[in-house]
Amino acid sequence: MSNATEELPDDLASALALLAQERARRVAAEGEAATAKAEAASAKALVSHSEALIARLKLEIDKVRRELYGSRSERKARLLEQMELQLEELEADAGEDELVAEIAAKASTVKAFERRRPSRKSFPEHLPRERVVIAAPANCACCGSAKLSKLGEDITETLEVVPRQWKVIQTVREKFTCRECEKITQPPAPFHVTPRGFAGPNLLAMILFEKFAQHQPLNRQSERYAREGVDLSLSTLADQVGACAAALKPIHSLIETHVLAAERLHGDDTTVPILAKGKTDTGRIWTYVRDDRPFGGLSPPAALYYASRDRRQEHPERHLKTFTGILQADAYGGYNPLFKDDRDPNPLSQAFCWAHSRRKFFVLADIAANAKRGKNATPISPMALEAVKRIDSLFDIEREINGLTADQRLESRHKESLPLVDDLQAWLQTERLKLSRSSPVAEAIDYMLKRWDGFTSFLEDGRICLTNNAAERALRGFALGRKSWLFAGSDRGADRAAFMATLIMTAKLNDIDPQAWLADILARIADTPITKLEQLLPWNWTSPTVNAQAA
Repeated sequence: MSNATEELPDDLASALALLAQERARRVAAEGEAATAKAEAASAKALVSHSEALIARLKLEIDKVRRELYGSRSERKARLLEQMELQLEELEADAGEDELVAEIAAKASTVKAFERRRPSRKSFPEHLPRERVVIAAPANCACCGSAKLSKLGEDITETLEVVPRQWKVIQTVREKFTCRECEKITQPPAPFHVTPRGFAGPNLLAMILFEKFAQHQPLNRQSERYAREGVDLSLSTLADQVGACAAALKPIHSLIETHVLAAERLHGDDTTVPILAKGKTDTGRIWTYVRDDRPFGGLSPPAALYYASRDRRQEHPERHLKTFTGILQADAYGGYNPLFKDDRDPNPLSQAFCWAHSRRKFFVLADIAANAKRGKNATPISPMALEAVKRIDSLFDIEREINGLTADQRLESRHKESLPLVDDLQAWLQTERLKLSRSSPVAEAIDYMLKRWDGFTSFLEDGRICLTNNAAERALRGFALGRKSWLFAGSDRGADRAAFMATLIMTAKLNDIDPQAWLADILARIADTPITKLEQLLPWNWTSPTVNAQAA
């Protein structure tokens, strides 16, 4: 302490100079620290941006490859969703790091890091524009003159959302009395889906769409509405759902008739837990999809769903009692009575899914999945890999003829696919003789050879598709929804879910907004005569907005 005191100057001027020097040194040190911090933040932001950019480009490349050439392996189909999740996190990291670097750059001389983002699309023209004009300066900032003349303007557009607005519509019905006969005259009350109902069609459509398409149970909807200041109890919402299902039955019946009148149907099912006493039963949701677009058909696509508590064969027999045509499905034995010669009225034509057979070989040839198993991995089967390659060559041909007429597809198949199928059959029979009964590859080969007529039926009818993917896509919503609603509360609840899925999926297949469509038909169905109900079907329906613009 004594040495430090002795070094201090005696006069005030020297002390002030020394203090100023020390302050300058500290400012310089803080500046260097801020610069180093800004450079580090900028470098981190650059790394985050690069990682996000690489992930985005990889995802886009894989999507383009899959669109152009199809999925070369099912592993890629599984990886796409994982890559999208990874990209989401990397983009969020890059955005956060960019903001940190910008804040750090303000305290230093380092230039702020700016990400190179993909070009943003302009906002849709139909969105309303709210013009906010910033008040212009009254005087020139340079000389103070008030003689300012407008040269132009720059407009910055910001996308904003207005929170959902609730409103109460008061429908007034005036009463009049006749001075001569003294009778009272009054217009009829407005229609509500439920007796003495209170919910408008847009509210009902939102409840239905969120429950059956967005997989939001009614209790979660009730909680969210309460936070918005509207008290709608679970029982009240459930009452509205049941009433809507009853009101929409005529539309469902028309869709059901349309689907069962098809020449060809895709059929499949998936599990749905149904509540039982102290447990849940493994119930089933069945779907039958009519989609004639692959063979150039003009009939609109539609999907039909049913629910059951088990998977007994009596269910598809009942569902397809009136159907006569081609059924594309997997090898589930419950469909077998439908193909018997003594079926009344006529036996169905059978067509199997090549994607199912390919999957059995692919599991044995998935190199990437096998690598993850490490020491427990089983050797890759060269025979299974060869089978996958041969089947993929058939898929390549199908992609080229998709959308052509049935006759054109059949002609192309006879020319290109038939030789490949004959070679595949001969190869499978030869390789099967080399395998033991317990071989996994033998099981996959037997699956095809024992059902060869069903697999090769696509060579005899151009309407048949190579896969049953249309039905599998139709069931994807239930596979995702199970994670949200866990189980159906009763048999009627499962039936209601299948009922609403029929309406919603049919609207989606026809590129119609399901919620807007439901809102409109709920408002119009009471005043629409039975003879004109077909006008409300998704493929005949036009949006009220489009009608208003046309008028």
